[in-house]
Amino acid sequence: MFKSFFPNPKFFFLSATIWCIVSMLLWYTGGEHWGEWIGFTKGYAQQELPIGVSRFWHLSFIWFYLWFAIFTAIFFLFWRIVANHTWQKWSILGSAFIIFNIWFDVQISVAINAWYGPFWDLIQNMLSNHGGHIGDLYAGTLTFMYIAMVAIFVALLNTFFVSHYIFRWRTAMTAYYTAHWHALRHVEGASQRVQEDTMRFATIMESLGVRFISAIMTLIAFLPVLFILSKHVPELPIVGAVPHSLVWAAIVWSVFGTVLMIVVGIKLPGLEFNNQKVEAAYRKELVYGEDHTDRADPATLKELFDHVRYNYFRLYFHYAYFNLISNWYMQLDILFSLVVLFPSIAAGLITLGLINQIANVFDKVRSSFQYLITSWKTIVELLSIVKRLKMFESKI
Repeated sequence: MFKSFFPNPKFFFLSATIWCIVSMLLWYTGGEHWGEWIGFTKGYAQQELPIGVSRFWHLSFIWFYLWFAIFTAIFFLFWRIVANHTWQKWSILGSAFIIFNIWFDVQISVAINAWYGPFWDLIQNMLSNHGGHIGDLYAGTLTFMYIAMVAIFVALLNTFFVSHYIFRWRTAMTAYYTAHWHALRHVEGASQRVQEDTMRFATIMESLGVRFISAIMTLIAFLPVLFILSKHVPELPIVGAVPHSLVWAAIVWSVFGTVLMIVVGIKLPGLEFNNQKVEAAYRKELVYGEDHTDRADPATLKELFDHVRYNYFRLYFHYAYFNLISNWYMQLDILFSLVVLFPSIAAGLITLGLINQIANVFDKVRSSFQYLITSWKTIVELLSIVKRLKMFESKI
C-alpha cells in the first residue's frame, strides 16, 4: 500500500514528521524574521496584514513561500540520495504541493475572517446612525469577491492536481501487485483487490490526509485568534466565568462528540470488512458459474446470498442508531456556537461584527477538533479496505 509509492515508508514518514517539526520550530522561534537577512524590509513580520487579497503578496507571505520551497527541496534531495524511488517526485514533491495548497486554503479562511469584523461593524454603524455611504458597502463586498476568486482558483488547481496524484498512487500499487500476481491470484477476490481497492485506498487516504492536515493547520492559524476573542466572552451559559472560555467550550464539546461517535460506531469497521468478504465470495461463485456448469448452482448461491443478506441487515441496524446519534449531535452543533455567546449578547458586550467573527473562528476551531466525528464513516471504510489489502499482501 505504501512502499509501492513512498521510499522506505516507515523511515520516510518518521523523517517527514521530524522535518516538519524542525521547520515549524525554526519558523516560530525567529525564522519568520530571517527574510531581513536577504534584504526584506526591517520589521516586515510585525506589520499588520492588509484586509484583502494584497495580504497574499505581503513580504511575510513571500518569505514563507521561499521558506517552504527551500525546506521541501532539501528534504527531496536527501531522499534522492538515500533511496531513489521510482515515484519519488509524486510522493514527495506532490505531497508537498498538496500540503502547501492546504496551508494556502487556511490562509484564505483567515483572510475572510479578518474581513468579517470590519464589514459587519460597518453595517451595524450604518443601521445605528440611520445610514452611511453606500460606496463603502460595495467596496467591502468587492474585497470579499477578490478573496473568493483566489479561493476558487486554488480549489480548482488542487482538485485537478489531487486527481492525478491519486491515480499515480493507484498506478504504483497496481504495478506492485501485478508484479506479484503469481502469489496473489488464488486469494479470494484478488481481482477486486487490484482493480477496485487500490483506487479506493488511494482516494480515501488522500482525502483523510488532506482533512487531517487541514484540521491541524486550521488549529495553528485560528486557536491564537480564538484566545484573543475569548476576552469578549467572559462567561459561558450554565458554567459561568471561565478563562479563555471559547477555547475550552470548543475543546470540551468536540471531545464529547468524538468519544460519542467512537463508542456508537465501534462495530462498523468489522462489519464493513465482513461485508466485502461475503460479497467477494458470492461474486466469485457467479464468475465461476459463467465457465463451469457444475458451479453456481441455486443451492450454493442461496447459501452465499444468505450470508450477504445477514451481514447487510446487521450493517443497517448498527448504522441506524449511529446515524441517529451523529445527526442529533451535528444538529445541536449548529446551535452551539451561538448559544455560547448568549451571556455576552445579553450583556451587550459584543457587536454584530464580533458576533460574526467569533462565530466563524469558533466554528473553524471546533470543526478541526471534530475531525474524527466528520470523518468517522470514511475511516470505517478505510479500515475495512486496509484489512483486506493487508490480508492480500500477507501472501507475498
